[in-house]
Amino acid sequence: MPIPSLQFRPKYVSFDCYGTLIEYPITPITRELVGDQIPAEQWDQFVKEFRGYRYDQVRGEYYSYEQVLHDSFERVCRKWGVKAAPDAGKRFADGVRSWGPHADVPEPLKKMSEHYKLVIFSNADDSFLEESVPRLGADFHAVYTAEQAGFYKPRYAAFEYMLDQLDASPEDFVHVSSHTRYDLMPMHDMGFRNLILLDRGYDPVTHGYDYVPVKSLDDLNTMLGI
Repeated sequence: MPIPSLQFRPKYVSFDCYGTLIEYPITPITRELVGDQIPAEQWDQFVKEFRGYRYDQVRGEYYSYEQVLHDSFERVCRKWGVKAAPDAGKRFADGVRSWGPHADVPEPLKKMSEHYKLVIFSNADDSFLEESVPRLGADFHAVYTAEQAGFYKPRYAAFEYMLDQLDASPEDFVHVSSHTRYDLMPMHDMGFRNLILLDRGYDPVTHGYDYVPVKSLDDLNTMLGI
């Protein structure tokens, strides 16, 4: 199936960071922390529920991302009757800070940065992005975080912060994420229409939100006319 071309030139191409550009292999750390407390046949369900608790944990007021990871893990462990390690948050946070880009990211992202202003809005603290963004190997016009905004995605206020900082409107963007619930669904409801799902299998493709699934940033570059 041919890749569709965009019918306009966006002012900004914005991105989610973790999972979309930077790898997010949180499950191996989860397995180390849980050990054999979860039966093998129930492991996938535990991982799925932990992901759900991480989403739920960021829908209130902002507080540190390390503590978000700790609290969501503690909640799912409590639900399952599992003992949560007291240093879980630090171990997750250390993992996030250590991860690099997906192998298919640096080359097409650098190419994109030569033609468009790139922006990141990440559900993490400044200290995480200070380590992760240089590993991407591309120039970014702006990098925004939940810490700066005082809100996590999917809160509308997080996206409003990005718009305010850039003195921009939703139609100025192509936004790229591998996460539908954190980014694409709330952004659609806010009036963003040029939405791209970089499909890495995190979320099922849902209907009614007008985003275009792609398999790679090379596909996106084709859409952008690069």
